[in-house]
Formats: sequence, structure tokens, C-alpha cells
Amino acid sequence: MEKTLIDIAYYKTPIGIAKIEGNADGIIAVSVIDDEVSPSGKIPVSLQECVRQLKEYFEKKRTNFDLKLNPQGTEFQKKVWKELQRIPYGKTISYLDQSKRMKSPKAIRAIASANGKNPVWIIIPCHRVIGSDGSLTGYAGGIWRKKWLLEYESPSNQTTLF
Repeated sequence: MEKTLIDIAYYKTPIGIAKIEGNADGIIAVSVIDDEVSPSGKIPVSLQECVRQLKEYFEKKRTNFDLKLNPQGTEFQKKVWKELQRIPYGKTISYLDQSKRMKSPKAIRAIASANGKNPVWIIIPCHRVIGSDGSLTGYAGGIWRKKWLLEYESPSNQTTLF
């Protein structure tokens, strides 16, 4: 079996360097890294649209992403990640709400675990899921980034949500 090559690009965002991985089959992963990495000078063709849409997102010109995604995970994880994509920009839901939406209220821990394994930062918006009490719980990119993203997406002009 021939292994498909993965293209990688680094893109500077207001909250860290995004590492973007993918190829002609779609975007496999977008993660934020804390390492000192220089942004890519030349973006591979397969990742250019992703970089363009992330740039628009951070310029407040985009609220929805329209990219070919190819995240790697179990069928259950992919189902959870698909549900995350239904959460509108500027809105949040609780983990319990998400489990009810998936008609699996007893699977709340498994769903939360799958959220935590989401490989496509921001584009699959796991940052929009919060605790039932409104608390900011778990976020692979760091709670401060989750807070920043939620405040950034907030439709109101208040100075802080949390």
C-alpha cells in the first residue's frame, strides 16, 4: 500500500502558530503550537485554501469554514466532530447538550473525550462546548485560548464573558 504524503504549513495567528496538515484528500489536522516556529514562507497548494480561510476568520471576515476535511479517528469520533460543526459561530452548547443532540445522553464522557481528540482546531469548533454550569472546561489548546476564541466570536461587545 502506497503511503500518501502529508503537506505541512505553519501559519501565525493572534493566539499562536497554527500547524496545518493535509493533502489533496483534505485537511487532516490543524493544531496550535507553543513552540517557536517561523510561519511557512511557501504554503503547499493543498493547504492554501485552509490558510486563506483561517486568515479570513481572524480578520472577522469568515464565520463558517468550507474546506474538505479528512480528520483521522474512529467512526464514533468522526460522528462527534461532525456534530461540533453544527454549533453556530458565536454560540456555545454544553457537553450535556451535545450528548442530547447526538441522542446519547449517557455517552457524555465518551463524547467529551472525542471532543478532546478533535484534530482540526477552530475549523471543527470544539471550543464552543462548555460545562453545563457555564464553566470553561478542557481544551487541548489551553483554556486561555478557548476563552479568547469565545470572546472573539461573541456577538456582544462586552469586554469579557468569563
